[in-house]
Amino acid sequence: MSYNFNEIEAKWQKYWAENQTFRASNSSNKPKYYVLDMFPYPSGAGLHVGHPLGYIASDIYARYKRHTGYNVLHPQGYDSFGLPAEQYAIQTGQHPALTTAKNIKRYREQLDKIGFSFDWSREVRTSDPEYYKWTQWIFIQLFESWYDLETEKSRAITELEDIFASEGNSRIKAACDDEVVEFSADAWNAFSSEEKQQILLKYRLTYLAETEVNWCPQLGTVLANDEIVNGVSERGGYPVVRKKMTQWSMRISAFSERLLQGLDQLDWTESLKESQRNWIGKSVGAHVDFNVQDSGYKIGVFTTRPDTIFGVSFMTLAPEHDLVQKITTPQQKEEVEAYIAASAKRSERERMADVKSITGVFTGAYAEHPFTKEPIPIWIGDYVLAGYGTGAVMAVPCGDQRDYDFARHFEIPIPNIFDNVDISEQAFSGKEGTVIANSDFLSGLEYKEALQKVILELEKTGHGYGKTNYRLRDAVFSRQRYWGEPFPVYYVNGMPQMIDAQHLPLQLPEVEKYLPTETGEPPLGNASTWAWDTQANKIVSNEKIDDETVFPLELNTMPGWAGSSWYLFRYMDAANKEEFVSKEAQEYWENVDLYIGGSEHATGHLLYSRFWTKFLHDRGYLSVEEPFKKLINQGMILGQSAFVYRLEGENVFVSKNLVGENNVQPIHADVSLVNHSDELDIEGFKKWRPEFKDAKFLTEKDGTYIVGREVEKMSKSKYNVVNPDDICEDYGADTLRMYEMFLGPLEQAKPWNTAGITGVHNFLKKLWKLYHNGEKFEVLEEKASADSLKTLHKTIKKVTEDIEEFSFNTSVSTFMICVNELSAQKCKSREVLEPLAVLIAPYAPHIAEELWSKLGHSTSIVTAEYPVFEEKFLVESTKNYPVSFNGKMRFTIELPLDMPKDEIEKTVMADERTQKQLDGRIPKKVIIVPGKIVNIVG
Repeated sequence: MSYNFNEIEAKWQKYWAENQTFRASNSSNKPKYYVLDMFPYPSGAGLHVGHPLGYIASDIYARYKRHTGYNVLHPQGYDSFGLPAEQYAIQTGQHPALTTAKNIKRYREQLDKIGFSFDWSREVRTSDPEYYKWTQWIFIQLFESWYDLETEKSRAITELEDIFASEGNSRIKAACDDEVVEFSADAWNAFSSEEKQQILLKYRLTYLAETEVNWCPQLGTVLANDEIVNGVSERGGYPVVRKKMTQWSMRISAFSERLLQGLDQLDWTESLKESQRNWIGKSVGAHVDFNVQDSGYKIGVFTTRPDTIFGVSFMTLAPEHDLVQKITTPQQKEEVEAYIAASAKRSERERMADVKSITGVFTGAYAEHPFTKEPIPIWIGDYVLAGYGTGAVMAVPCGDQRDYDFARHFEIPIPNIFDNVDISEQAFSGKEGTVIANSDFLSGLEYKEALQKVILELEKTGHGYGKTNYRLRDAVFSRQRYWGEPFPVYYVNGMPQMIDAQHLPLQLPEVEKYLPTETGEPPLGNASTWAWDTQANKIVSNEKIDDETVFPLELNTMPGWAGSSWYLFRYMDAANKEEFVSKEAQEYWENVDLYIGGSEHATGHLLYSRFWTKFLHDRGYLSVEEPFKKLINQGMILGQSAFVYRLEGENVFVSKNLVGENNVQPIHADVSLVNHSDELDIEGFKKWRPEFKDAKFLTEKDGTYIVGREVEKMSKSKYNVVNPDDICEDYGADTLRMYEMFLGPLEQAKPWNTAGITGVHNFLKKLWKLYHNGEKFEVLEEKASADSLKTLHKTIKKVTEDIEEFSFNTSVSTFMICVNELSAQKCKSREVLEPLAVLIAPYAPHIAEELWSKLGHSTSIVTAEYPVFEEKFLVESTKNYPVSFNGKMRFTIELPLDMPKDEIEKTVMADERTQKQLDGRIPKKVIIVPGKIVNIVG
């Protein structure tokens, strides 16, 4: 019977869907295990073979855990809000909901073809109002909360109001805006409702503030740092500038220390933890205030080296710093404004990465040194960022290379405050053992002693204080887009009010176009029905706005990371209409045991999700503080691009081997037009694009055109995408699954090569043959041979170890060795072949199900127990003794390991090969080392 993989796979995929084979229960006597893949965004291009890599790995592990007795939750859904669908809507006028639904349908078909064991009964989509209702609810909870720095916990805003009413804010330690003014209880109680709201907005965990953002005029929206590449938008390649806008922000900075400490409890790679540590950026030092001469202004700086304060020779402000416009002298105004405009065109990431360019402008203003009272020139430079620290630095060029280079470039003095240190060529950044010099009361002190003393003096004189700082900044939460979660917010006299949770979801309105309005408002500004009636508690026409009972709604939408920050908990209880997750479901599943996805989310999604989980835990909605226990970053499957070579200025293409010194332009060719020998389908290429219709080709002598090859990221733009549907059609999903694992270690990047897939496919055909005799299925009840049992159990041992270590590539090799050995042994025993089917089921589930069914089972192989490794089958019972004559080995003989010495001697001496070697002689002695050798002497 031939291996008809298409028929087998369709059969079992239908069976799994109809029987909901992978549906998980929220209550079970079995231990729980939660396996999750990072939320996919359903793009119009569908999946290419690089996308399923992590899904296959997680699926193998989920199936393995089911076999080993766990109640496994392995859900899937879609991160279905986002910019790509909106951009498509702008171009075509088609509603993003329609294109998103179409894309999801395509994704689902592809995912089902690969045979994943997803529990589709729990599917979620972030763009579904029944889902984003709870994203809006979480936003409201954040708005109604503040962060208590003493208890390191989020608390209800009503508790803060009670504290203000009884004792004011002088003693409260809370995460809040910098410009909070101290007030008494009497003052609080005398404030108007609007004044109280304004004050509370400075304490809330989500708040409105004017912030520096990455603004993309062509896209009409704010972009996150990770959406910008080389100063332009990742999508579309449009210019991005820095500008100030009033935005919703999340006070994630309040959680900095907890986010840092929590990493120690997680089973994540050290490199991933280090990425988060660097992003959070904890540093201990001091806050120092410098008075600006001839004004009432102060410049606050944070420094980790206050001991070097006598080495300050200038100050640098970020171009966007609030004081720049206020302190710049008239003579410097034009130059400063030109510099500000130029730096606004560079992203923060670009400015941080550029260590070679030295640019800056003198403001004309001077600050006063807190101890010497000497004037210090104030410059602006784009190497200082407004959002990091205070947006200002006290420049100590002798101790910081960037300050040193800046001072050298602009001929600013570089005073040396280090004893016996040469700074003639570069700055000195050493700490331990460094003695401070030329520094008044700090001279002669070592680093640690000087650090403590200067902080005491700063605090004594009122010029500063000791402080721990974090690089992590509050997250901008507003986007000027249509296709995102609407904020459940309306405005009364400019102050934000929350829509009561019982009236959620607040659904997106219909709009005629998805671009910003002509007056620059976000796309929701195009909606004619987007006002909130506080009496009817519903959305009504904008014409009804009277600012008494009907008020304008928020025009921004939430960012993409809103829905993906908590989706793991919704999977636990996806059908619940009363809560975002029930207490029972969450306490049963707790959090994700295994999370697999790309490393690009290290400082975005993973930090935000950890932040929201800790917040929801504080407020009593979750029992856990961390969302993901174990995290694995899968590597990337790279594409193998094909290149044709066009002569400059001509429509003539030269074969790779004939390029020589010709001036050619490499052009990507569609890999589907190239065979495994790198030969281009010339006629197909001509038909591929109209501009190549009349192209001429300089070919090899045999008439072939050879393309160039290069390994690159798999991408539609490089025409090197391989569609998994084609692989499944030609070789089967089981082949695709095993081949992707076989390519190399899960965490590493590896190139795709379709030519190599035939080896894995041939292995599966060989596995199929093992259970068949010609066209007949043949598995016998006979006792398995010792060799076959040994092969089985060494395979069980190795594959189990590999799965636990996520070394799936070596598992595939082990299966190949196993099938080769069993084939050579002509094994047909159920005792071996039945457990082998279970063992390979996580990797190749379709063929395993078919073989399991043929073995006489009426239930799915998913319910079968995982084979147990037994050491006894690997213990050798015999020894292949080398038999030597006068030290030279002549032959081997297999004997029982427990055979006594005298029996060994009798057996060896009786062997005809021994008699032939002796040729009638009588040996002087026979040396026997049991379990090792036999040596006949004389």
